[in-house]
Amino acid sequence: MRTLEIKKNDANQRLDKFLQKRFKTLPKSLMYKYIRKKCIKVNGKKCDIQTMLREGDILTLYIKDEFFENSEKKSYEFLKAPKKFDIVYEDENIILIDKKPGVIVHPDKNYHFDSLVARVQHYLYDKGEYDPEEEKAFAPALVNRIDRNTGGIVIAAKNADSLRILNAKMKTRELEKFYLCLVCGKPEKSVDTLIGYITKNESKNKVTVFKNNVENSKEIRTKYKLLDFNGKYSLLEIELLTGRTHQIRAHMASIGHPLAGDTKYGKNKKAPDNIKYQALYSYRLRFNFNKSAGILEYLNGKEFNVNSVWFAENSHISI
Repeated sequence: MRTLEIKKNDANQRLDKFLQKRFKTLPKSLMYKYIRKKCIKVNGKKCDIQTMLREGDILTLYIKDEFFENSEKKSYEFLKAPKKFDIVYEDENIILIDKKPGVIVHPDKNYHFDSLVARVQHYLYDKGEYDPEEEKAFAPALVNRIDRNTGGIVIAAKNADSLRILNAKMKTRELEKFYLCLVCGKPEKSVDTLIGYITKNESKNKVTVFKNNVENSKEIRTKYKLLDFNGKYSLLEIELLTGRTHQIRAHMASIGHPLAGDTKYGKNKKAPDNIKYQALYSYRLRFNFNKSAGILEYLNGKEFNVNSVWFAENSHISI
């Protein structure tokens, strides 16, 4: 028999969700059996899979030692990642990171040792703000994603409450994101809101934009403002009114103004010599909460910007 105390970041979730995260080698069927036969109790009482865990709850577990051992002997892969990244803002709950092009946000089969989320976990581990031994079912996580070859602000949550709040605010679009991009040519209108419909080919990781609603499509809305034009390229500020995969890149290409450096959606596959990545950057973030944000209410109305955007300052393509 062993006991576990529920810490703050493990609270406010169902018992079965916690157990799946804590004991990764414990089969679901056996977990359900343990709960049904009272081998797992909360505060000494019978529970079920939907029991909500609270901070300070004590779990009593009469389960095989192998499940504890397999969980406790895991190595921390995030320590293999560098802990270097540019911080736009940081407090006790969140970090706003200026992700550079070329860095992936989450591990994949080719770059499983280095990713932005691993760098964040390594950074917080060294600061003493994240201890995997204490946080049995939580790890610092990213709230939003940015493509590998796109740069800009990524939000990292340091605790479970912040992660839940920001995930909800993302869904209700109470986090306003603005992008800078460099497009080929000059749009006909200096300010416009583009409306279209998008479909995604999962196998090719590519989307297609249509003017009209087609089968399995989703509406997209992209607002842009022309900031400057140098005779060849236009510098635009983009506000995403919907958030779909590759939305800005595909939507601008669909009206004849693909992003400079974008070899996937650009009509001209030859990018300028000095543009290594698609010229797109999530450079500004505004917290605009319509409803209470709990412990993050202090962020409401605040706006953050990155210090510099590479393609807007490069003298060879200066605007």
